[in-house]
Amino acid sequence: MTPEATLEIPLPAVPLTVEGASVLHQMMRFRWSAWRALPETGRAAILEEASAALAAVETPADGRQSAVFSMLGHKADLLFLHFRRTFEELNQAQLALARLRLSDYLEPTTSYVSMIELGLYESTSKVYAGLRAKGIEPNSEEWKKEIEEVLGRQRQAMAPRLWPEVPGAKYICFYPMDRRRGESKNWYTEPMADRQRMMHEHGLVGRRYAGEVRQIITGSIGFDDWEWGVDLFAEDPLVFKKLIYEMRFDQVSAVYALFGTFYIGLRVPVADLGGVLRV
Repeated sequence: MTPEATLEIPLPAVPLTVEGASVLHQMMRFRWSAWRALPETGRAAILEEASAALAAVETPADGRQSAVFSMLGHKADLLFLHFRRTFEELNQAQLALARLRLSDYLEPTTSYVSMIELGLYESTSKVYAGLRAKGIEPNSEEWKKEIEEVLGRQRQAMAPRLWPEVPGAKYICFYPMDRRRGESKNWYTEPMADRQRMMHEHGLVGRRYAGEVRQIITGSIGFDDWEWGVDLFAEDPLVFKKLIYEMRFDQVSAVYALFGTFYIGLRVPVADLGGVLRV
């Protein structure tokens, strides 16, 4: 196909992304009445087993780590957060927790499956335009090869963000979200240039809080009921309110964002788990 003919073919509407750690959030309610009915020696033995198993995965190792949080409110008592290399490893983490005797006293309230995702809105249009200028037909085998080379370089450059440790901050805020797909407002029908502009403006708000909060975005399209999951980590929970409130005023949130249930919790070092479950 000639370069002139290639220029007539619309560029893809989908922005490029790179993916990293597989992530599982497990929200649990604790069966306090059954726990209190156990003799103290029974509770101690169960805690010893659970603490040993969780301590073995508390320290990050090559993109693999689990963390425990004590949650505020009625939606869950505990959150188990797992970062792993693959979904197979996430399944192993889920099964390992289920095999502990402590799981007899854990009642799942919900869960969330996703994968760390970094969107490349800033560079996607330039990459697409550059390939088309070379006369490469969108979605051809040559196009796909060139795109994969670009993504490979991005994965190397962004490896620390794709395979992070669970931040050690005191507080966590987790919530899922979508982009609106209604009859009058539909994010996915907006031109790439407009979406790129709005995402850039949206990102500027988050950057102003860079020293106060750590944000990890996970993609869940095809994995769970929402399109993205957002984890925020900070030493002061007030920053969650300020950041999310300020973001509500930018166009991408005010017009196109839909938010799911919010969860707030405090990090629990595995060594302190017995204190949280003390009766």
